Amino acid sequence: MNGAESLLRTLVAAGIDTCFGNPGTSEMHFVAALDRVPGLRAILCLDESVVAGAADGYGRMAGKSAATLLHLAPGLGNAWSNLHNARRADTPILNIIGDHARHHLQYDAPLTADLPALARTISHWSHTVTSSCNAASDAARAAAAAGSAPGQIATLILPADCAWNEAAAPSPPLPPAPAAPPSNAAIDTAAQLLRAAKSPALLLRGAALLEPGLDAAGRIAEATGAKLLCDTFVPRLARGAGCVPVERLPYFAEQITDFLAGTDLLILVAANPPVAFFAYPGKPSDCTPHDARIHTLAHPHENAPAALDALADALHAPKSPQRRAPLQKPALPSGPLNQATAGMAIAALLPDQAILIDEAATNGLAPYAFTANAAPHDYLGLTGGSIGWGLSAATGAAVACPDRKILCLHGDGGAMYAPAALWTQARENLDIVNIIFANRSYAILNLELARVGAGVGGSHARAMLDIANPTLSFTDIARGMGVHATRAETADAFSQQLAHAMQTPGPHLIEAAV
Repeated sequence: MNGAESLLRTLVAAGIDTCFGNPGTSEMHFVAALDRVPGLRAILCLDESVVAGAADGYGRMAGKSAATLLHLAPGLGNAWSNLHNARRADTPILNIIGDHARHHLQYDAPLTADLPALARTISHWSHTVTSSCNAASDAARAAAAAGSAPGQIATLILPADCAWNEAAAPSPPLPPAPAAPPSNAAIDTAAQLLRAAKSPALLLRGAALLEPGLDAAGRIAEATGAKLLCDTFVPRLARGAGCVPVERLPYFAEQITDFLAGTDLLILVAANPPVAFFAYPGKPSDCTPHDARIHTLAHPHENAPAALDALADALHAPKSPQRRAPLQKPALPSGPLNQATAGMAIAALLPDQAILIDEAATNGLAPYAFTANAAPHDYLGLTGGSIGWGLSAATGAAVACPDRKILCLHGDGGAMYAPAALWTQARENLDIVNIIFANRSYAILNLELARVGAGVGGSHARAMLDIANPTLSFTDIARGMGVHATRAETADAFSQQLAHAMQTPGPHLIEAAV
């Protein structure tokens, strides 16, 4: 048994059963070991950013780590932006990165770089294997680190010689650190503050936004009148009919400030205080009212649902919240196609327990609003703001939940970052409907150009924000990747195409001309 095989067997024993990868020469012994080690599904992606985004979508829905297989420092560099999104989502991911054999590093071959330094910039835990005999034990430590609450990026660098040399037996799994119990003092203080507050709010994140946490938060809201809030971009949110509704913070700083005006108490539940996404001349970065009290009920590594339940009990709240989103499906729209009519169609046709991946940017506002009362579903957002995530995250979510329909809403500019995800969707026959809102513009940046005080912009500036020349054809791109694709220019056509895609298994793409 070589180091690569001992590592693989250790990962399987630790419960890691999926690996998204884009291997190179340094990883060939890992690749060869896949045929000798049952229990690990290896999925090829054509770009490392797709690898990382798929691992993120998988981890958010599976609640456990996928492995990634990356090639040297350039492979990690290509994956970095979507690992950033995953880190911001507290997604558990275990990166296995092949490196040059140790004796080869001294020759400074073309792909040589400071891989350990690069790994530290994106990882909560990172380590380089120093011997094939340690590959298994290092893998056990890496798996435990990735799975530790609330979810971490763990990176294990595997030099080629440590993969091909003889190794000992696999290592038994190590237990990841579970979510820490909530603080009784924090719960008692929160109860006291809520009783005295006139306009309190709870800002929820992480496990607090899944159904058990939302139910407990709903109990608190009914006992105290507190608003229930979430960040603009959330890792995962249970939404739709039957779920306790949560208000999403707006995107722009002044909107957040206005939204929170009058709030005198902000309880943080696995969340951080709201801040502006960017700095703007003459506008605040900190968006919490200056006279509001901020109190942390649970930190991200603590058991947020348990903290909410204990707080609800301390407040003698009702045993079950009464306020839940009703099922209100709109009629299928007709006429012009825009984000509002598209949102109506999506809300009308979304099946029970679908997973909604949202990187629609400016065209996502109406679909988000309309789906508040759609069939119950999970919603995943672009937590780190690094665009080009959605198609890849949908790929991973479909692997994690093969019995659930995946709907990916994407802007056309962001979709061009990683269209290769469509190829993996076709290869694995994943049940995904990709909707590309084709407005042929980086629309959000047209807004930002004026907001940052840079002016309206002339022809050269506008050319940097316009993607209409040459015209992108996402139907051609998708078909070239093996994905069934159509184009809709009216609400009627969009509704018909979406209904067909929802009823037909496998990957689909609809180019929505808005």
